[in-house]
This record gives sequence, structure tokens and C-alpha cells, in this order.
Amino acid sequence: MNTLDIYHFWQQGDAVTHSVAIILLVMSLLSWTVMLLKALQLLALNKSVNYSRHAFWQASTLQESLQPFGGAGFNPFRDLVIEGHALLKHPHKFSSTLGGHVDLSDWLVRGLSNTLDTNAGKLQSGLGTLASIGSTAPFIGLLGTVWGIFHALQTISSIGQPDLAQVAGPVGEALIMTAFGLFVAIPAVLGFNAINRRNRVVLHAMNRFAHDLHAYLLTGARVDASSADATPDAQGRPAAAVERSA
Repeated sequence: MNTLDIYHFWQQGDAVTHSVAIILLVMSLLSWTVMLLKALQLLALNKSVNYSRHAFWQASTLQESLQPFGGAGFNPFRDLVIEGHALLKHPHKFSSTLGGHVDLSDWLVRGLSNTLDTNAGKLQSGLGTLASIGSTAPFIGLLGTVWGIFHALQTISSIGQPDLAQVAGPVGEALIMTAFGLFVAIPAVLGFNAINRRNRVVLHAMNRFAHDLHAYLLTGARVDASSADATPDAQGRPAAAVERSA
């Protein structure tokens, strides 16, 4: 009778083996949950990335421009627009306050940069979990294998002179833990790389949008949809602002 299966391994395992298997199972469920949530988040942001490049600048009012971004949930592009317009009403207009001594351009840069940093942190959330799971799961599985082999050798030694079949079964079952660790780690690593690569695209779009929004709030000049990328001049002002001041 062939007893080389997971069920038999679980039945023969002790508390350490069971603990390692449960830890790996929890890590697998956690990594797949994170990957699913991040995939849904990035899928929703993909529409905002495309909208921020062209259609946003064709809107006639603030409320109209915000509608495609949605009214709830995580959306850094919407947050940038709301924060930018709020900054225009802040104390840079009042000379009696500390904010009144700050140039409007610097005030906008500070506020938009803070919003970018906050949302970038939210965008990167979950990646640390995937990185930790991807790097530790193989070693946890290896620990389970080493302990399983040790436990199997103790059992084999009590038999006296076992044949190959008696040795292969317990040792093979112990190796299942290494395979389980790799099964947990590989999707986590692949998911981390895919999400991180897409995050860089979104972060680039966020920075470009914040740059163009800064130019619009400072000068009132709308960004040309055919050339959404603006480049700063020697003084650090957006190209749209330079053209407006000229």
C-alpha cells in the first residue's frame, strides 16, 4: 500500500510539522489576498491614469473634472485636484501669517508634494507583505522538511534494518514541506514584481499630473492634451507657466 501522500504526512507529523504547514497556508492566503486587492486597485486607477492625460483638461468646471475620478475610494489624482484648489484659498494671501511669506508657487509645490507622498505610500502598501512572504516562505518550508526528515529518521531507526521502500516514504513526505514553501513563495515574488512595475507607471503619471496641475493653478493655462508632459525652465517653473508669463 502506497502511503506517500499529504494526508499520511499530516497524520504522522507532530506539532512542529503542523505549525509550519499552518503558517505556510496562512502566508499563501495572505499573499493571494494582497495580490487580488492590489490588482483591483490598479485596475481602477488605470482609468484615472488615462483620464488625467487628456480628458481632464477638457472639463469646464472643477466638479465636472472630478466626476470621472469617482467620489469614494483611493484615487490620488482626485486628491491632487482637491488639494490643489484648497491650496489656492490658504493663507498665502494673508501677509500677517507665516504662510503669507511663502511664494504661491512654493506653497503649491509643498502641498502637492505632500499629497503625492501620502498617496505614494498608500500605493506601495502591501508590497512589504509580498516581499516578506516571498523571501521567507522557502526557508519556512525547508525548516519543515528538515524537521520532517529528522522525525522520519527517528521512526526508521526504530525499525532496525529498513529497506528502500520504508525509507523513501517518510523522507519523500518530508520533502513536501519544501515544495509547499516554494508554492507559497513563487506567486508572491511574481505578484510583487508585477505590482511594483505597474506602481511605477502610476507614480510617473501622478508626478506628471501634479506638475501640470501646478502649472494650471499657478497660471490658469490649461495643458495641451497633445503634449501633456511639461518641462521646467531654469527657475523650476513649468513650461506652461513660462509660456503664460511670456
